[in-house]
Amino acid sequence: MRRVRGPCAGPDGNARPPLAAVRQAAVAGSCHDVRVSAFSSLQATGQTPRRPGVTTPRLRFLRTETASAGFLLAATVIALAWANLAPENYESVWRTQLSLTLGSQGVSLDLREWINSGLMTLFFFIVGLEARREFDLGEFRERARITLPTMAGLAGMLVPLALYLAFTHGTPEARGWGTVISTDTAFALGLYALLGRRLPTATRAFILTASVVDDFIALAVIAFAYTSGISWPELFVAIGIFGVGLVASNSVVRACGEFRGAAFALTGVAVWFALLGSGVDPVVTGLALGLMACDHPARGADLRRASTLYLRFREQPTPELERSARRGLALSVSLNSRLQELFRPWTSYLIVPAFALANAGITIDARQLTAAFTSPVTLGIVVAYAVGKPLGIVGASALTTRLSRGRLRPPVGWGAVTAGGTISGIGFTIALLIAARAFEGGRLAEAKVGILAAVILSFLFTWGVTMVLSRLPRAVRRRALLGKAQQLEDLAVPVDPERDHVRGPHDALVTVVEYGDFECPYCGEAEPVIRDLLADFGDVRYVWRHLPLADVHPHAVQTARAAEAAAEQDRFWEMHDQIFAHPQALDVRGLERLATAVGLDMERFRHDFETRAVAVRVAEDAESADLSNVSGTPTFFINGRRHYGAYDIDSLSAVVRGALERAKAALHH
Repeated sequence: MRRVRGPCAGPDGNARPPLAAVRQAAVAGSCHDVRVSAFSSLQATGQTPRRPGVTTPRLRFLRTETASAGFLLAATVIALAWANLAPENYESVWRTQLSLTLGSQGVSLDLREWINSGLMTLFFFIVGLEARREFDLGEFRERARITLPTMAGLAGMLVPLALYLAFTHGTPEARGWGTVISTDTAFALGLYALLGRRLPTATRAFILTASVVDDFIALAVIAFAYTSGISWPELFVAIGIFGVGLVASNSVVRACGEFRGAAFALTGVAVWFALLGSGVDPVVTGLALGLMACDHPARGADLRRASTLYLRFREQPTPELERSARRGLALSVSLNSRLQELFRPWTSYLIVPAFALANAGITIDARQLTAAFTSPVTLGIVVAYAVGKPLGIVGASALTTRLSRGRLRPPVGWGAVTAGGTISGIGFTIALLIAARAFEGGRLAEAKVGILAAVILSFLFTWGVTMVLSRLPRAVRRRALLGKAQQLEDLAVPVDPERDHVRGPHDALVTVVEYGDFECPYCGEAEPVIRDLLADFGDVRYVWRHLPLADVHPHAVQTARAAEAAAEQDRFWEMHDQIFAHPQALDVRGLERLATAVGLDMERFRHDFETRAVAVRVAEDAESADLSNVSGTPTFFINGRRHYGAYDIDSLSAVVRGALERAKAALHH
């Protein structure tokens, strides 16, 4: 397995924890806020109540993608019905002028332009944020892996462009070449969410990266190829504002360790108005700003600072401390995550459907359909998207893999790459934006018919590819979906069966590692899920590692040490189960009763609890968590990859099933 080098990695890229330093810190009495104290001196306080029904941001995000595709489709159907039942009313509504003035200065656009150039900036902002997340936390944090999907994205533009020009060469309609170069990220990811259960999860990152390449170039095409009368001074002002904002934000991060959202927003608004004044479509602002917002897991130091600020407010609830606590909580989460949480519902449920409602309305009758499907514009668009996109993406991926002699290859198998290519044949959003600038009248209607037809064909082709893949023999399907690409690992310290606490077969193909806190209510919710997981899958082993959150749970450290003292008598798992079965018994006497119920030698148990060896063992796990950027519990790693999703049985089973299939494919290779 390939590892990503980080600040704690050795020359070979494998992280080596400074365990000697951990032991020294434990002897001194502290290791990352884990206090070592005598058993008899521990005091009992309360217990955090359990909270059922946890829904993680990742689960909400997946639900939003699926639902947003449905809203987009519904808005398209409404627009078509509206345009055919009341065509004059449809056009008059979207041509309504709206003005924004400040003194003698102002901006006046019709309603459709406010949506296309204004609100859609937020949509491309979300696209940029999600792409940056993949670059920072996902498949493409190893930068060499970006090369292949980038090449696929470029070929996915050039091949459709060539096919479209083959239909329109030598005619005025050739001006619409930009209509066929983009992929609609919202529709594509929505279709992936709908059919993605049959595809590896890495397919999504591949589609996203290729579509972001399309989007960036397509937005540049809108800005320059389909814009007349550019005011270069104002364009340079926009570039200058963006550059100053980028430098200033980086300076703030270095000086203060934080990124101010307000300054970020002001930069975006200033750039947007400057681009609008220059004559360049300002929608590109969103994508550029989104790619600026770094993402990272919550850091332990930031979380401890937030806890301290909250406790200060709890002791003295003043408005000043309330603001400080709220700000500390916000800054413990990355700006990228905060912005996605804030804007994604608006773009998914309002902005993108509003765009479809404003642009998808075309009058359809038999005569017009006949004219459209004999028009080079319609035929060129349909063939470019339905055939050219998958051909370009799959062809470029194969050529790059061959020329690199396998060093660069897709993160998934060729069947999944083909499905990603057919999904990318949906070019709704930017295609409509460019069509509205390249055509007018009957030609615009023909272009819209082609765009909508390409959406339908891409859906049918993707469904067909996934159905064919699902009917292949298991071994063949596994190779077609998973391929041969090496998987990245997030777990810094590999599992050591001689040291780690392992439940299940030691030679299992799938290893689930949990960093947990015995007093964490969410770990308590996850524990029966893990039991079900081990019962459902025979080829899975489970590893528990300690991450006692001493600043949140007063009993966390003593409970972890009690479990390790039980491990000295080969009773770790029995003590583990007793602790989770009796979450109210984590004070001194309660732990002693649990140890007695397990059948431990109590004199030895008390002695082992006091030893430095037990403190070192807990501290080593906490150090390994820091090396893997783990700051909360429970955090799961499945075959070395961090699991960011929900930890209900369905979610974990799906990830384990995928890891099992990938492990079997690796054995056959």
